[in-house]
Amino acid sequence: MTQGLAADVIVVGAGIIGAACAQALARRGLDVLVLDAGLPGATAAGMGHLLVLDDNPAELALSQYSLQRWRDIARNLPEGCAYRSNGTLWLAANAEEMAVAEHKHANLRAHGVICQLVGAPRLREREPLLREGLEGGLLIEDDGILYAPATARWMLDQPRIRQRQARVAEVDGARVRLDDGQWLAATAVVLANGIQATELCPELPIQPKKGHLLITDRYPGQVTHTLVELGYVTSAHNASGPSAACNIQPRPTGQLFIGASRQFGTTDPQVEGWMLARMLKRATEYVPALAQLNAIRAWTGFRAASPDGLPLVGQHPQRPGLWLAVGHEGLGVTTAPATADLLVAQLFDEHPPLAAQAYLPQRFLGEPTHA
Repeated sequence: MTQGLAADVIVVGAGIIGAACAQALARRGLDVLVLDAGLPGATAAGMGHLLVLDDNPAELALSQYSLQRWRDIARNLPEGCAYRSNGTLWLAANAEEMAVAEHKHANLRAHGVICQLVGAPRLREREPLLREGLEGGLLIEDDGILYAPATARWMLDQPRIRQRQARVAEVDGARVRLDDGQWLAATAVVLANGIQATELCPELPIQPKKGHLLITDRYPGQVTHTLVELGYVTSAHNASGPSAACNIQPRPTGQLFIGASRQFGTTDPQVEGWMLARMLKRATEYVPALAQLNAIRAWTGFRAASPDGLPLVGQHPQRPGLWLAVGHEGLGVTTAPATADLLVAQLFDEHPPLAAQAYLPQRFLGEPTHA
């Protein structure tokens, strides 16, 4: 580390993205300082669903690469990280959605993803609590789950990583100013603090998407796979107004996570009864028995969404020394290892592990300015 620098790299944000980047940099021999304001973040609020999505080729490439990285990492994760490869069962309510399942199946199989179509008769054999009358589904076998807050803490537990709770008030290239006025310098600063990133870089095209979640008491063995309606692809994932879709995840504790909702245009963290009711109604339409279970907690979180649904990963084109790892929306946990690998490859001027063009900040912020 150069004398006078606080660290080789300063990472702003200790969520799963910042933690993955810090770990990858530390493993390359750099001294890393992680600054986190201690504010509620998407990592603590999310479901920890690890899934391959194929809305577009760039999303598929990023999520597929990252899922493989998670499978490699899983061998070293402590039990508290609660990693399980339980698979995602996408549910088709009608023939139109089954056609979507068939299209996804063909596309994913062509890219080497292990998946299978499940007809209506077999659907309830796999998940007996599903209502009758569903058209079928698509099982993506290697999707998984993990407990993201514990995983982020594990990633940050490295000899070359120091952590400090502090609010960053300003970024200036490879320097940051804390809210107490202190300036800290490094050879690079990585901005990985989700929706708070726009406070430091107002030019970032990131919007908060509010989501509600609910968790039940313990009911072991009720649900095996993560259950997601295929209507999610069109209703919640791409909607501009408030939306809800069935998303039910079994936790290793026997509890069930129930989601998912999306709202734009609000930064109010309060649980909203009408949105929660809409989300739960949707879930019980697929699994009626949920109505008889006890819920123990509901909460909200904010996903940092970019206009095209892909993260911004790379150096800020107008702020040399400032690197971005933001805008992951609901795929931050899934794509954290891929984001870290992409960022480190660029920072070290190496060939990236997958084509980086689709994720570069230049697509929104313009080409680099040269003196």
